[in-house]
Amino acid sequence: MEESIKYLKEQFDLQPVDIRTYSPVVLAYIGDAVYELVIRTILVDQGNRQANTLHKKASTYVKASAQAAMAEAFLPELTEEELSYFKRGRNAKTVSMAKHATMHDYRHATGFEALMGYLYLTDQMKRMIDLIKIGMERTGGTP
Repeated sequence: MEESIKYLKEQFDLQPVDIRTYSPVVLAYIGDAVYELVIRTILVDQGNRQANTLHKKASTYVKASAQAAMAEAFLPELTEEELSYFKRGRNAKTVSMAKHATMHDYRHATGFEALMGYLYLTDQMKRMIDLIKIGMERTGGTP
């Protein structure tokens, strides 16, 4: 996947950007999409099912409470740099909040998504997948 990201950047002539200049909310924006793609890939690989069934199953993993639980489960495994991106996301000032989420879960989910965005944008998909797997194993949430 890392080569695909490199190829994407080359084909669209995307210029290198200092990752530290991205706001945590922007990192969470891309991280949310990438994390959902990982979850959808896992679910689709398990067999052909109706799209509505897949959506319902995916929703259990991408909702704020599930992301917050996963983040707390893998927190001890984070490097100092990864932890800083998680904290930046967790502490970000946001205008809205997800419905059906506590403030704690919403903030931790935003930190989780910001970390996923950081890992994606720095071509660390393997690390992202490893953390997701650790989080799922420790929360009992394997799809």
